[in-house]
Amino acid sequence: MRIATYNVNGVNGRLPVLLRWLEETSPDIICLQELKAPDERFPAAAIEAAGYEAIWHGQKSWNGVAILSRVGTPVETRRGLPDDPDNTQSRYIEAAVNGVLVAGLYLPNGNPRPGPKFDYKLRWFESLVAHAAELVATDMPVVIAGDFNVMPTDRDVYRPERWLDDALFAPEVREAYARLLAQGWTDALRAMHPSETIYTFWDYLRNAYARNAGLRIDHLLLSPALAPRLAAANVDRDVRGWEKSSDHAPVWIELANKPVRASRRKGPKI
Repeated sequence: MRIATYNVNGVNGRLPVLLRWLEETSPDIICLQELKAPDERFPAAAIEAAGYEAIWHGQKSWNGVAILSRVGTPVETRRGLPDDPDNTQSRYIEAAVNGVLVAGLYLPNGNPRPGPKFDYKLRWFESLVAHAAELVATDMPVVIAGDFNVMPTDRDVYRPERWLDDALFAPEVREAYARLLAQGWTDALRAMHPSETIYTFWDYLRNAYARNAGLRIDHLLLSPALAPRLAAANVDRDVRGWEKSSDHAPVWIELANKPVRASRRKGPKI
């Protein structure tokens, strides 16, 4: 089973790119972020015509998350975090799909730092850490996928010295991510590519994509019950180079039907 995450940066404006990627790669389950559309403007008919059922949590002009599936109806279990510091922002959706609990998120950017937006990011992250601990405690197969707006380590950012003052690279944010992993979550992309330079986002400015001046901010985290089934993980980097594409590329994992890796209960792997 292939599960992917993709920040589409506007689901309607990028719809041709999204549909082309779905047709060419046929992922089974997809978490989308930055829909930038209210619920009534989500392109449900086009998504259905592509062979996917969907649930979504939209917002006019900003944010918005969705879960798409071609392997069974997503059964929504949560919309928004339990202690979301601002429930007017559509940033989290969760559903049971084909035997896996799928959580899709769009974590706040947090810039400028310091300031109220950065404070909100930290509060939202703390709510996520608390909820993730509850998910781990269930011993269910869970994946948390989305745009986390955090580069966990120096390996995950081009020219890290230029990002020291940015909210995506702040020590408090990286520490929160590490605490999340310490619950037992596996960072799937880094687990499969422990020492590679691998990015998921390239800015539109300064020819960043062509120079491979990127960031790794889109992650798929696997619970201890699911991590042993991780068989592959990668980035569909070429999609970022398509005409009128998002500034993010899709990230995906392959899950085997049976365990293929040793189980890991504790300790971050980033």
